[in-house]
Amino acid sequence: MDLSSTFKERFGCAPAILARAPGRVNLLGEHVDYNAGPVLPAAIDRSVYLAASATSTGTVQLLARDLKMQVSIRLDELESKTDLGRRPLPRWALYPAGVAWALQQAGLEVSGLQAVYASNIPIGSGLSSSAAVEMAFAVTWQALGGWQAERMTLAQLCQRAENEYVGVACGLMDQFASAHGVEGHALYFDTRSLEWEVLPLPGDTVLVIADSGVRRSLASSAYNQRRAECEQAVELLRRYLPRIQTLRDVSPTEFAAFSERLPSVVRRRAEHVVKEINRVHTAVTALRRGEQQAFGALMYAGHASLRDLYEASTTELDALVDIARGLPGCYGARLTGAGFGGCTINLVVKSQAVEFIRGLQATYARRTGRQAQVYLCQASQGAKAEIHH
Repeated sequence: MDLSSTFKERFGCAPAILARAPGRVNLLGEHVDYNAGPVLPAAIDRSVYLAASATSTGTVQLLARDLKMQVSIRLDELESKTDLGRRPLPRWALYPAGVAWALQQAGLEVSGLQAVYASNIPIGSGLSSSAAVEMAFAVTWQALGGWQAERMTLAQLCQRAENEYVGVACGLMDQFASAHGVEGHALYFDTRSLEWEVLPLPGDTVLVIADSGVRRSLASSAYNQRRAECEQAVELLRRYLPRIQTLRDVSPTEFAAFSERLPSVVRRRAEHVVKEINRVHTAVTALRRGEQQAFGALMYAGHASLRDLYEASTTELDALVDIARGLPGCYGARLTGAGFGGCTINLVVKSQAVEFIRGLQATYARRTGRQAQVYLCQASQGAKAEIHH
């Protein structure tokens, strides 16, 4: 995506930095991050792109090209977004402002900026467009400031920006995946220890993301409710397993032994989490061995669990998974992200992907009366900023 000409038009010179940060899709390990479990995301080749130059004005001048909106942010007014009472920022600008704030809080140099950014990540579909915005600005300020920071540190600072500045209680997975992506690979990420490793995706496959067209209206209230139910399960199971901190600490065998002591709704939620964590561990072995069929079967099992035990699916998401299962070339499919709307992720044989997409869209329209936006993606490289000559 060429932003240089837009930058030149707006600011009258060429940008010093061109940056890109990818969105992400989660392949397996859903609703386990707040239970300290492991997840299996991949960065995708849909990204936020940023063209920028440093200024000595102490001001960040931003143009969001897609939104056709611009804003000016003073770096000395970032103590908290509520301090901007005289000039409240539009919501889209809170993400870059929050990153500037978090970097300053960490004692890192943040210069004034002229910047234009744009994205081809669909907003609101669960592909982490916000984390990509955060990472794009973080690597840009790093390149301009010349300071060093571990990728994990940058991801954590971006998470802090979103938690404390924007006010969204996200986990670390989205920023982690945007920062650490590796082309053609999934990322195993332990949300407790922060250990991670790179795992090859089958070479003959692509990632097909299908947007159900249902926005996740219930997501925040239902998400908070699920979180509370998981905490309740831990509290009750601790009577029998005093060492446990989260559901991550409960083995499938232990769960089988004591699950009958839980109220039925809480039992179903906990069963999903305990078994989903186990699925992630099994999936790691399948990817190491190049066993596409086994990995795909785990995706289907994960979806059934999210549908029946966690009740995070919708009829539209179920339809997409059901249709995908009947199409040639599909190894596995499931809802991805928090659920209650949003997208499914499909692991599809590369040579059959175009036919798969055609069949999925046509059958979904017939069955639901809705149009699905479908994106053909590959696992991609993580965030990067380059000095532009």
